[in-house]
Amino acid sequence: MSTKPVVVYGASGYTGRLICEYLRELNVPFVAAGRNKDLLQEVVGRIPGIETAEYDIVEVEHTVEALTELFDGARVVCNTVGPFIKLGFEVAEACLATGAHYLDTTGEQDWVMAVRERFAADYQEKGLLLAPDIAQMYTTGEIAAQIALETPGLDTLDVLVLWKGFPTNASTETIFTILKADWFHLAENQYVKLDPLSRWDVVVPGQHELGLTVPWGGTSHPVWFKDDPRVANVKVQGGVMNRPVMEAVVATTAAVESDIKTLPRDQWDDALAEVAKAWSTGMPPRENPRLNTSVDSVHASGPLGRKHVVIHGNSNYKQTGLLQAWAAMSLLQQPPLRAGFASGCQAFGHRQLLGVLRQFGLVLDPVVTEHR
Repeated sequence: MSTKPVVVYGASGYTGRLICEYLRELNVPFVAAGRNKDLLQEVVGRIPGIETAEYDIVEVEHTVEALTELFDGARVVCNTVGPFIKLGFEVAEACLATGAHYLDTTGEQDWVMAVRERFAADYQEKGLLLAPDIAQMYTTGEIAAQIALETPGLDTLDVLVLWKGFPTNASTETIFTILKADWFHLAENQYVKLDPLSRWDVVVPGQHELGLTVPWGGTSHPVWFKDDPRVANVKVQGGVMNRPVMEAVVATTAAVESDIKTLPRDQWDDALAEVAKAWSTGMPPRENPRLNTSVDSVHASGPLGRKHVVIHGNSNYKQTGLLQAWAAMSLLQQPPLRAGFASGCQAFGHRQLLGVLRQFGLVLDPVVTEHR
């Protein structure tokens, strides 16, 4: 049973460690949980200033029963253990059983859709928040979209999410997991399947060089805006600000389509794991704000208006850690704006989340251009 109000599940990973770091800064007691106590102690013990935090370290099996026992007494769980379509259901079920709010850091559209379908009604009935993907990808882009939608009459969102850096091991696993799924954008409020081989040359705000982007699994935005009466169409493009890396991503996706998806389904996981292993570069270094920048850009349009919102930021994993920690702290003090399934902005308010990122120096003020 947890004696702390927040559980960070997967605390030994890159993002889990950052959540713990920001919980310490926000003075929120927490449990750092995972499947390897020695690794947890090693990783959490290296967090700067951790001696001033109030925390426990707990080893736990990844079963509904063990997680339910751990979450009993906690009020919020920050889940970083992915791929979520494989490992998320047990965590969401345990949160529901114990009355804990559920937050995670996924980038998997199929998981966001699945968790909404399976758990949304039950979470709403209990007044609990079910908020997958509170993370730089794609909450910061949602903040830009919500700022655009402050202008009435805009019904179409064209979203661009880019960042400098390289994925962590867990992010790499997620990237290759979503290659198995179908991806969707929103057209006239209906899910429309995307071609997985889609690629676009895009104008990147703030630079002269064109960027190369892909659907990036469809992202969470089409799911978040599916039943928003203001929005009819959502298309999202994403990637890293390194064109050679993105060329390799495009080539790898094409190889998966031709060489792996033509195999029997029961062979896909092993084949994808081998490809993911070739991409893995180990744990990346701590982010440097001079090097690890991010750009979230949204063109919103309607019959009689256009609006462009750009948020320049840095350290996308730090943005994720802060958003998770602040969301947990907020839930300890007041109910979310919306119970049940909700995005970060729907649960906490986009202007509030923008202020938090600004407070910690992780984003600039949005650049807004409007034509009506």
